[in-house]
Amino acid sequence: MRFETLAVHAGARADPETGAIAAPLHLTTTFKHGPAGERVAGYEYQRESNPTQDRLEECLAALEGGEAALAYASGMASMTGLLESLPTGSHVLIPADCYTGLRFLGAEFLGSCGIEAQHVNMTQLNKVRAALRQNTRLIWAETPSNPLLAITDIAALAEMAHGRGALLACDNTFATPSRANR
Repeated sequence: MRFETLAVHAGARADPETGAIAAPLHLTTTFKHGPAGERVAGYEYQRESNPTQDRLEECLAALEGGEAALAYASGMASMTGLLESLPTGSHVLIPADCYTGLRFLGAEFLGSCGIEAQHVNMTQLNKVRAALRQNTRLIWAETPSNPLLAITDIAALAEMAHGRGALLACDNTFATPSRANR
């Protein structure tokens, strides 16, 4: 299936209640509960999960060729979710040129989780390599970076990270993550 077709149809199915081909947006904040508080239709609260989010996650997983995808309400929520899931004692490399929210998260909050964030110029691979430690669990890249739009070699960072058993996360706010453009 062509990428354009997949982008339109992945995760799509007719709405079971109305038969609508274009899925409705579910704008409710809460869903119906049973007498003991149980979920009647599989959902409880909009921020946790909802049918619109489920469809988006199915579509993103299909577009990326992944097993699953996870959507958050904001980029800051996704960054926090990933970074705070790292084990205590982790070391994380963060770009010197990065989104201000990430900078504050690393400087003001990760330490209380036992995670050390270190800023490094991601465009200078020798500096990234030198900053790696035994406990480096994640390299966080932004490419193009925010706000200077510097370009980072994702393949080289992936090789470095995976060679150490670490993860590589890439924020491409300014660039499509679509495999069709790779």
